[in-house]
Amino acid sequence: MIQAVLPYPHIDPVLLHLGPLPLRWYALAYVAGIVLAWWGIARTIRQKRLWAHPPFNGKPPASEDEIGDLAVWAIFGVILGGRLGWVLIYGVLLCGVTPEYAPYCSGLPMAFVTHPLSIFAAWNGGMSFHGGLLGVVVAVWLFCRRRRLKMLPIADLACAFAPIGLFFGRIANFINDELWGRVTDVPWAMVFPRGGPLPRHPSQLYEAALEGVVLFIILQVALRLFRAQEKPGLLAAIFFLGYGTFRFICEFFREPDTQFIGPVSMGMALSIPVWLGAGLLFWLALRKKPA
Repeated sequence: MIQAVLPYPHIDPVLLHLGPLPLRWYALAYVAGIVLAWWGIARTIRQKRLWAHPPFNGKPPASEDEIGDLAVWAIFGVILGGRLGWVLIYGVLLCGVTPEYAPYCSGLPMAFVTHPLSIFAAWNGGMSFHGGLLGVVVAVWLFCRRRRLKMLPIADLACAFAPIGLFFGRIANFINDELWGRVTDVPWAMVFPRGGPLPRHPSQLYEAALEGVVLFIILQVALRLFRAQEKPGLLAAIFFLGYGTFRFICEFFREPDTQFIGPVSMGMALSIPVWLGAGLLFWLALRKKPA
């Protein structure tokens, strides 16, 4: 049997217990991602040089108070969207039509019918990034419509700091011993307690590096050096393109949830609408404005 060179660090998914309430690393990842993203956006808004040129002419797209309110909307968007996306895609669709996914379902579709409130029980596990992304898009659209703000500049700000949440989320996946990679013999492979006896790619760390660190650097360079925010929608387009591409790449190393069509996994398939969204955003950002 192949032995992993790197030992898996056993970290309790529960940081501490506050009475009957367990405080989990996964929950802290969401909190840290949103708080740091809010702090980063607020700090960016205060940097006047970033908003000195058209179309802003010295006025940022939102105030710090508005960004604080937007963070609250984003919290509901990512939690509700992420949970509902997981329920619909993994808890119902795949369990109902994909036989190889059945061992992971444990009767989920019928459980959602008999206990509909369990749909919202995110603390029991099960969150979809693509559902959370759609939830945040809806939340940003509703927020901008209510506050009469332009959506694309706000979306650019949100996307410029979204990789922070992705980074912490993937680290939490690693701590939770979930979403591990395919079996491999690379020197940095690990034997995950719930992944069987064979060493696997630590694909959660690959995703944390690419979707989190690398994508964050790309967006910050585009924002601060190339002034991509001056073409509203461009930063969001780069984020969608980067996330879809990095997720597609990581699917070659990650144990797939299921094969969607032939060798194409569900994660790969879900990258396609993300790329289509990127294409639409690139068109909106780069099209020639009427005189």
